[in-house]
Amino acid sequence: MEKDQLEALSARLGALEDIEAIRTLKARYCRALDQRRLDDLRETFVPDGAIVAYEGFPEFSDREEFIATFEQLGCAPGVFDIHHAVNPEIALTGPDEAVGKWSLHFKSIIAAQSTIITMGVEYDDRYVRRDGRWWIAETRTTRPFCLIEAIDEQSRPTYVTVGAAPESYA
Repeated sequence: MEKDQLEALSARLGALEDIEAIRTLKARYCRALDQRRLDDLRETFVPDGAIVAYEGFPEFSDREEFIATFEQLGCAPGVFDIHHAVNPEIALTGPDEAVGKWSLHFKSIIAAQSTIITMGVEYDDRYVRRDGRWWIAETRTTRPFCLIEAIDEQSRPTYVTVGAAPESYA
């Protein structure tokens, strides 16, 4: 192989490794949410200036603000969540920057309210590499659909919301 071919191959391999590192980062983020591992969640966001803007919630401009709110709402006793992120579209936009789109199947059981929430969520993320590793710098979501079920004393569901998500959960 000639030098130019080796350099091109090395660049392609590096890009694939970066994309895989970002996929792994998103998986760590989802797992940290589901397992309520706040320190692991913290380590997915840039330490300074992370933007978290989930439709239906206040916007956060700092990872600590977001994590404190998640701890209060998502880590409450009787709250059980699952985040399945799929269909990634990741594009490297520079040597240390990337963007990504993800679809999310989200389900939350809130025992105290006898409620089950199922949502489709679309993520638009921005990633940066610092100190040799990738971080989430910005994450924004929209909620194309929502199903909320209220469960009665006999464990029968009543559909509360079918279609558009409520304006706010906060």
